[in-house]
Amino acid sequence: MEDKVLICKDCGKEFVFSVQEQEFFAEKGFQNEPTRCLDCRKARKQQTRRGERQYYTATCSRCGVETQVPFKPTGVKPVYCRDCFRK
Repeated sequence: MEDKVLICKDCGKEFVFSVQEQEFFAEKGFQNEPTRCLDCRKARKQQTRRGERQYYTATCSRCGVETQVPFKPTGVKPVYCRDCFRK
């Protein structure tokens, strides 16, 4: 193994995925390399702790109303508004 230079998907900066980090990931059974630099990982973790989630706008697959969801819809699975989801 050797250090890898990766690009952060949030800020676009290069960061090093060190041999030690790669060994840690392998030990934990993680299949994917990190996609965010350390600063962006820390910022994202802080956001989640404070309850600040990112929401995405989507159209309910059942009734057609515009709604907000806490995940990025891919179009593969249906998305429901709160009322339709409860039904």
